Amino acid sequence: MRRLLWRVCMVMSALALLLAATVWWLLRGSLPSLDGDHALPGLGAPVTVSRDARGVVTLEGASQRDVLAALGYVHAQERGFEMDLMRRSAAGELAALFGPGAVQRDQRMRVHRLRARASAEPVSDALRAYVDGVNRGMDALAVRPWPYLLLRQRPAPWQPSDSLLTGLAMYADLQDPDNQRELAMSRLREVMPPALFKLLAHNGSSWDAPLFGGPRGDAVLPAASEVDLRGAAPAGTARAAEAEVHGSNNFAVAGALTADGRAILADDMHLGLRAPGLWFRVRLRYPDPQAPGGQVDVSGFSLPGLPAVVVGSNGHVAWGFTNSYIDTADYRRVPRDAPVQTHRETIEVAGADPVMLQVRETDWGPILHTRADGSHDALRWTAHLPGAISLDLAELARAADVDQALRIADHARLPAQNLLLADSQGRIAWRLIGARPDRSTGCTPDAAAQVAARCPAWGIRSDAAPALVDPADHRLWTANGRVLGGPDLAVAGDGGYDLGARGAQIRDGLRARAQFNEHDLLAIQLDDRALLLGRWHTLLQRVLADADAPALEALRNASAHWDGRASVDSVSYRIVRGFRGRVIDSVQDGLLAPARQTLGEDWVAPRLGQFEGVLWPLVSEQPAHLLPAGFASWDALLLDAATRLQAELAAQGPLHERTWGERNTAAICHPTTLALPALFGRWLCMPRQPLPGDRDMPRVQGPAFGASQRMVVAPGHEADGIVQMPGGQSGHPFSPYWGAGHDDWVQGRPAPFLPGAAEHTLILR
Repeated sequence: MRRLLWRVCMVMSALALLLAATVWWLLRGSLPSLDGDHALPGLGAPVTVSRDARGVVTLEGASQRDVLAALGYVHAQERGFEMDLMRRSAAGELAALFGPGAVQRDQRMRVHRLRARASAEPVSDALRAYVDGVNRGMDALAVRPWPYLLLRQRPAPWQPSDSLLTGLAMYADLQDPDNQRELAMSRLREVMPPALFKLLAHNGSSWDAPLFGGPRGDAVLPAASEVDLRGAAPAGTARAAEAEVHGSNNFAVAGALTADGRAILADDMHLGLRAPGLWFRVRLRYPDPQAPGGQVDVSGFSLPGLPAVVVGSNGHVAWGFTNSYIDTADYRRVPRDAPVQTHRETIEVAGADPVMLQVRETDWGPILHTRADGSHDALRWTAHLPGAISLDLAELARAADVDQALRIADHARLPAQNLLLADSQGRIAWRLIGARPDRSTGCTPDAAAQVAARCPAWGIRSDAAPALVDPADHRLWTANGRVLGGPDLAVAGDGGYDLGARGAQIRDGLRARAQFNEHDLLAIQLDDRALLLGRWHTLLQRVLADADAPALEALRNASAHWDGRASVDSVSYRIVRGFRGRVIDSVQDGLLAPARQTLGEDWVAPRLGQFEGVLWPLVSEQPAHLLPAGFASWDALLLDAATRLQAELAAQGPLHERTWGERNTAAICHPTTLALPALFGRWLCMPRQPLPGDRDMPRVQGPAFGASQRMVVAPGHEADGIVQMPGGQSGHPFSPYWGAGHDDWVQGRPAPFLPGAAEHTLILR
């Protein structure tokens, strides 16, 4: 009996080892090829693929077509699954991978029918070469990428429309596909007293830092004769939606401000963070008769799925982007009997039956909402229209100077962005780039909803955009705040500009010096000073000093020393930030709750990105007629915010231990962790490190949101450039490049912009 048990144990152990070896082999089978010679049919000549210590790829070939085919090959092998997520995200096809939990998200995107729209676009030879490379690279893997094994799925072949969907996925990320802000504000306008609506819609503050004109300043509060909230009954929670920031910082200094006359560009794009990172670092080198000196040599950040360097430098021109937040969509209210075209969309669902969705489209656009009275809200969005996405951005790789780059920008179609340029002659420029609504005269964004009956459906354009070239003070900056003023602003509209505090801090950092190098601009990118919260600290200390509550003494002591930074060990920053947040909640509840009660099921929570310009005058002037219901005085409201904060923090332990780093801890994981048991998180996430920085300062960093890359470079001096990227290059946890360079991003250490010495070389023939 004992011998039998021993044999059974040995057999089970052998089976367990065999299973482990099989799993190990399967997972390693999807590692990309790093060395040797591999076939890539269709090439005109061999392409060399080299990788440095961080996995940064250099591709050298005899033509653009060959190099782009090789780029597709490398993208597929390193990031094939993540590319699939991008196209599925835009098309509303995630449920086919992840099951029923993704159906609601798919329904939200499927109403835009972006796959059908992308499939109707023309296809260039360069894109066909890239697509062929993607499919060859995927086929060359011994085993399909490891996430498909875990999800028990198989990848679908890559199509030209999938690359366009990758670009449209950035539309969806940078421009709210629901256009919720405009819809919410239009409904508030219908039910609010005009003076109260004007207050909430105030679109500026004393923190404004535009390139054109001055700050709009904080709101002027309405008189009691216009709005009086006294006597109103509390109507429940109605705070605004979270004011998310999908944008970035970019800034530049001209050659007049550097020791050797070279212009320097800094760019950091703020997006959701994941492992691997969103971007993939590459250097592309090939002969091109249209490029300066007959050679393209461009380095920077590519987006797997697109055959282009999205931001980078080519030795002559460097370029970077921030989200422009101009108004790129309009709702139109249409009657219940308006003519519609119906499309039946089938949402495939892993492990369940397909879900059928009917999409109704008017001449204006798809219907996204039906109101209680039966009327509809139809949306017209730049992403819906032919030509919304093109690959002309890739032409920046051959730009010789600022002027040529601006001409390329005329026909580049992408989500409307702030393009910043610097060239090797010391010049800098700003310009709006990308698809903009071409509204008729008199049909401005602000007026379109009010005069929709006589405003025709608009198309899109990308030419003749506002620009600022060679500014007199040799400095440029954008940070998702308002850039424009005057007539240009009236045409561009307000798509939800961010509070200007971050931009003002960058602007002032640029004005504080007369000469710069790359490290000076990196220091501005890493600036975590909490200038916005300085006055809130003073206010909190006054509230706590006047409070007759022993429980608040500990809060006062813990926050007494103002660090003035969002550093990981700061207790006072976390407390002051939490105090302001609770004041915002109480005030927004009071101002919005009556409208929510009136609107009922038609209520949509607005996003109030400029609310600081309304809030600070309220808490400073403390007008009795604008006091939210449920509070005896403004001091009572402020004390209530402090009391609630104290209780919440004390429940977590001693107040002096509640640091910002404890609250702002990295949660940067592979997307599959959302569909897998928690134990996989240990292997599929970056380390849970405390992060400095926050949203209203240049160093934007949250647990899973922040600078998806940092770049500082002077064209022609790329060897002195600096780069940082979270999440690493490779999408495979067994790769030496999984998480490579991530700790440099966490710690703010500068890494070289150009790839280092080759450690692996692959020849594609």
